[in-house]
Amino acid sequence: MRRASYYIVFSTIAIAALVLSACGKRKAADGRTDTPISGTIKFAADESFAPIIEEELQTYQYRFPQTHLLPIYTDDNEGMKLLIDQKVNLFFTSHKLLPSEEALIQTKGPIPSVFPIGYDGIAFIVNKENRDSLLTVTQLKQILSGKVSKWNEVSKENSAKDIAVVFDSKASATLHFVADSILGGQKNMSKKIVAAKNTSAVIEYVHNTPNAIGVLGSNWLYDKRDTTNTTFKKGIRVVAVSQTTEAVPSNSWQPYQAYLLNGRYPFVRTIYAIVADPHKALPWAFANFITGPVGQMIVLKAGLLPYRGNINIREVKVDSGK
Repeated sequence: MRRASYYIVFSTIAIAALVLSACGKRKAADGRTDTPISGTIKFAADESFAPIIEEELQTYQYRFPQTHLLPIYTDDNEGMKLLIDQKVNLFFTSHKLLPSEEALIQTKGPIPSVFPIGYDGIAFIVNKENRDSLLTVTQLKQILSGKVSKWNEVSKENSAKDIAVVFDSKASATLHFVADSILGGQKNMSKKIVAAKNTSAVIEYVHNTPNAIGVLGSNWLYDKRDTTNTTFKKGIRVVAVSQTTEAVPSNSWQPYQAYLLNGRYPFVRTIYAIVADPHKALPWAFANFITGPVGQMIVLKAGLLPYRGNINIREVKVDSGK
């Protein structure tokens, strides 16, 4: 993953240019009437990115009150299908377009553009009763592949219960990332995967199941929609991951911003906005906004890594009072 600093280009310039080009524009042949700062559209996003997309959406609609962007939170497969079929012109996912996908989109007319917007981590959560909240990369791979299927195979002190691995969906961006980027292919995934309906259901399942381990995007750890902050007060712990042969507190890290940046946390993915908009109107403008200074600041404040900008991590010494 690239860690270079970028000079931020103000997206408002691009939006202003689009506004000028939209002046006097009439209803398009496909029935669309949206412009970069007005109109109603639907767009798709993998459900695992819902928290950060909602924050970006609220800010954009506040700045441009004549816009109405209606998200369809779905799995990775369905979201891509909606984009290819041009039922939406914008899709948020964690993989670049495959050549086959790009070719299918172009048969409908538009040439797709891909906007990297930031990075999040793949987080693992366990029930508070589980004694193992420190795991190595090797142990996690063995659990995800099914090579280790019982908790006492991780540590003899654990129970002999089966490990229940829980994802939001069998077609989600999270599962695709684990299969392709962590395990080296779908064929290596465990056949005993529990598919919940969505990320909230993953959290609830782990809360109610002591032998479960849930897999989710780290942007859910910072979900500001959860105003009561109950999500991670439910007796759930975030697993700290070690890249060494033995996980201990001093070498194990949770998927928080600083550890995504310095590489201590190993499971990091890129979030992409894929735009296939023949009119370069509202879908294009919203994606461009997220890559601009305001949108990237929202990514930063959400606890994720923005794709552009300088990030400084400062170590603070705390006086213990002794």
